[in-house]
Amino acid sequence: MNALSPPPEPEILVRKVRGRRHAAHHGGAWKVAYADFVTAMMAFFLLMWLLGATDEEKRKGIADYFAPTVMPSDRSGGTNGVMGGRSLEEPEGNAPHPQLSGVRPATPWQTSDRERAERDAARAEAEARALEKLAEELRRKVEADPGLKDLSDQLKLEVTEEGLRIELVDRADYSMFASGTAEMDPRARALLALVAQSVRPLPNRLAVRGHTDAVPFSGASGSNNWTLSTRRAEATREVLARNGLADARFARLEGLADTDPLFPDNPKDPRNRRLSITLLRQ
Repeated sequence: MNALSPPPEPEILVRKVRGRRHAAHHGGAWKVAYADFVTAMMAFFLLMWLLGATDEEKRKGIADYFAPTVMPSDRSGGTNGVMGGRSLEEPEGNAPHPQLSGVRPATPWQTSDRERAERDAARAEAEARALEKLAEELRRKVEADPGLKDLSDQLKLEVTEEGLRIELVDRADYSMFASGTAEMDPRARALLALVAQSVRPLPNRLAVRGHTDAVPFSGASGSNNWTLSTRRAEATREVLARNGLADARFARLEGLADTDPLFPDNPKDPRNRRLSITLLRQ
């Protein structure tokens, strides 16, 4: 290189610096996956808690909520398919053979005949026990009352298929009504008041029946044992009503004359004359 030649141009070096890639674990994908996992675990433990904290009836209701039974209609054609049973190929948009989708669990109010029968039998047994307890309490009250104790042998209590039958029976030396009338003896009224007091707390309705013996009615008014037994049944109902039993509690009022005697072999026996008050089963 001589003194007259131009100096050489400097060489320019271009250095490209690339940013360092972050490691894959510095991204957010794992966080989304972890959040999904935690959500799924929470749902799982919530399900386990629900299963442990509810009974069978409530579990059936929950199952029915998540898999409801949808009935088909003429408009929708059912629920099969993504479009709920509708088809683009049909003029009306209805699927030709709609089917119900999903599981059809038994709802809590759907019970089998066996379960219903067992439930009814249990209720009937419980009611029979309650009626028997009432009969014992009523008998104790009568025997503990000095004015009614001598009538305790005329009080007959029996639990039947119809209910608790309370009968006030005449005897040869004592009649609850004056002969041929519906005029009640004061002690019979007191006994009926005690009966009303005992049955008043219960919701059961009552059937009241009047019975006579087979001795022909001797009144001159043209009455007979049918009308006499009906009048005595009505007199009984009136006494019960005056002692707190509402009219709605009475289901039947019957006069049976001498058609249902206590002693069929002796239809004229005075013990066939009686009042029958039945606390009917619910």
